Amino acid sequence: MADAAEMNEPATDDGRERRWRLAIGADDEKSTSLSDTDKRLSAALDALYGDGAGDAAADPRKRRGGLGRSAPRVAQWMGDIRSFFPAQVVQIVQKDAFERLNLKQMLMEPEFLKAIEADVNLVADLISLRSVMPAKTKDIARTIIADIVAKLMQRLEQKTAEAIRGAVGRSQRTNRPRQRDIDWPRTISANLRHYQPEHKTIVPEKLVGFLRKQRRLVDLDEVVLCVDQSGSMASSVIYASIFAAVMASLPVVRTRLVCFDTAIVDLTEELSDPVEVLFGVQLGGGTDINQAVAYCADRIERPTKSHMVLITDLYEGGNGQELLQRLAALVRSGVNVVVLLALTDQGRPGYDPKMAGSVAALGIPVFACTPDLFPDMMAAALRREDIGAWAAGADIKLVRAEAETPE
Repeated sequence: MADAAEMNEPATDDGRERRWRLAIGADDEKSTSLSDTDKRLSAALDALYGDGAGDAAADPRKRRGGLGRSAPRVAQWMGDIRSFFPAQVVQIVQKDAFERLNLKQMLMEPEFLKAIEADVNLVADLISLRSVMPAKTKDIARTIIADIVAKLMQRLEQKTAEAIRGAVGRSQRTNRPRQRDIDWPRTISANLRHYQPEHKTIVPEKLVGFLRKQRRLVDLDEVVLCVDQSGSMASSVIYASIFAAVMASLPVVRTRLVCFDTAIVDLTEELSDPVEVLFGVQLGGGTDINQAVAYCADRIERPTKSHMVLITDLYEGGNGQELLQRLAALVRSGVNVVVLLALTDQGRPGYDPKMAGSVAALGIPVFACTPDLFPDMMAAALRREDIGAWAAGADIKLVRAEAETPE
C-alpha cells in the first residue's frame, strides 16, 4: 500500500521512520515525521486495520471505534481511501472493510452508495441486500448496477459476439455484407490502393465480409449456462449473466440461463435486460447441483447441438452420486458439457477437489476461466473442439481425473 500511495521518498532516517509508522500504525499524534496528509492516511488505514479498542477507555482521544454506523463518516473515509490509493487498492480495502467491520449494513445508506468505488463485488453485495433496502436506496443501487453492467458489456460484448459468430459459420464470404458482418482486416487489405494521404484514411471501394446463412431457429446450436448462485459464486453469477445476455442478443445461437442454489431460477425470458437478470438472482443459500442439472437436461431437445456450461464450485449439497450419473448421461447423449469452477477476474477458485476429479473422470473438462477468455472458450465449444487442448493453449490448468488441484 505504501508503494500504491506513491511513498517513494529518499531513504533518509525521517523517510524510513515515516514508512514504518504508516506500516505498523504506531501512535502518530506527536510524530514529526508525518505530515498532515500522512496523518489522514494513517487514520484512514487505522480505522480499518488498527486495534484501538483496548486503549479507548483509558484515553477517549485515542478511541478508534471502527467506522461506526454513520454513513456520512463512512463516505468520508472512502473518499480519503480513494484519494490515497489507485482503484485496484481501493477495491481491496473495500473488501476488507466489508469483512472486518461488517459494512454490508452501510450499503443500506444512499450516502455510502454514492461514495463507494463500484465493482463486481459491490454488485454482488447490492443484489444480496436488495430485498431489505429502502426504496430510495434501491433506486440508487439499481443505477449503480446499471452503470457497472454497461461498463462490463462494453468490455465483453464485442469480443463475445465476434467469437461466437465466427464459431458458427464464417467459412463463406460476400462482397455485400451487413455492417456488423464486415471483415475489416480483409476489407482494408483489399482497398489499400485507395488510400487517401491528405485524409490519412482508406476509401473502401470493395467490402469483404462474412456471408450470413439464414438458419431456422430449430437448426441453431443451444447454449445452456447453468450457474451456481450460492454466496461463494457471486462474481461468477454476475459475469455469467452478462455473457448470457450478450449471447441471447445474437441470432446465431439459442441461449438459456438457469441459476440455482437449493431452488432453481430460469432467467431466460429476462435476458434482454441484463440489469433485470441480476435483480432476479438470489445470491446465497445452499447448493443442489444435481437438481439444477436435471432441470437443464429435461429442457435439452437436441443433445448433439447443445452445449451446457455448468458454473459451480462443485460443493454438492444434494445427491452427488446422482449428479455424476446425470452428467455422464448428458455426455453419452452428445451434449457438450464444460464445467467452470469460477468465472472471475482472478480465476483462482475454491472448489471440492474430490467431486471435481470425479467429474473430470467422465471426460468433462473442469477448470476456472477469466471473463476475458470466456468468449474464446465458448467459440471453441461451439466448434466442438477439444476444450482440453484449447485450455492448454490458453495456459489454463485442468483438473485431472485423479483430483489433483491445478496450480
